[in-house]
Amino acid sequence: MSLKKNIPADLKVVMVLVLLTDLFVLIPYLSESPLRTALGLPMVLFLPGYALIAALFPARDDLDGIERIALSFGLSIAVVPLIGLGLNYTPWGIRLLPILISLSSFTIIMALVAVHRRKDLADCAFVVPFEEIYDSIRAEVTSKPESRLDRILSIILILSILASVVTLAYVVVTPKQGEKFTEFYILGPDGMADGYNTELKAGENVDVIVGIVNHEYSVVNYSLELWLDNDSMEMPESLRHISIAHNRTWEKPISFVPAVTGTDMKLQYLLYREDNMTEPYRDLHLWINVTEAQDDN
Repeated sequence: MSLKKNIPADLKVVMVLVLLTDLFVLIPYLSESPLRTALGLPMVLFLPGYALIAALFPARDDLDGIERIALSFGLSIAVVPLIGLGLNYTPWGIRLLPILISLSSFTIIMALVAVHRRKDLADCAFVVPFEEIYDSIRAEVTSKPESRLDRILSIILILSILASVVTLAYVVVTPKQGEKFTEFYILGPDGMADGYNTELKAGENVDVIVGIVNHEYSVVNYSLELWLDNDSMEMPESLRHISIAHNRTWEKPISFVPAVTGTDMKLQYLLYREDNMTEPYRDLHLWINVTEAQDDN
């Protein structure tokens, strides 16, 4: 018997949802779809915990359905931050692709463990009775009620449930426009929020990764400038015109060689918007010390 036939229906659904979420995040055209949000929410809030519960409690009598659902939400909320914390101490950092790969791998691995453990339990394994649920609903809908009033009430109940589901889906995939803002940050050469090389010899580089995240609900053109102790530094033309779509991230490593020596010099990274090039929209700075290079001779 193939592995596909050995996988319980609920775990098949988990794996399919994980793969669909990956596709809707990674494929450019699909990533613009509202379905990305609809798939992303269970990927973060439910599926990791459900797969973990399935692996830990494979037997039918371990937990009842309500307990499994409640614990799935609770463990997902616990597991996802722990995965993010672990990624923070890796070279990849807390970014979309590493988080997606980690969550997907964790969920699928736990689901496969659950498949193996349920297989050993045979008839005592937990299963979600999808067919029984479907037959029960179908019987309620198709069977002739005792009176016309019962039929009308059944139709109203079904329509109410459908309306609630459609309304919930609409609210999830079309969230209200929130506060408009731009994230602006600098990271060290290793992609972490530390490790900045601020103690330099003359001629050495200040290497940082500059990041901009647009949450302005429209395409915004930015411009980046560097200032050292109130003196503007020459910047490449590509950093003068940075166009970023809504909810997109721009990151680029930038090296700067101070032309002067000194202590406690303020190196500023200034971000301007196209509608106001006179005052910085966001600003960050480092305090650097540059000393004369010693002659080994």
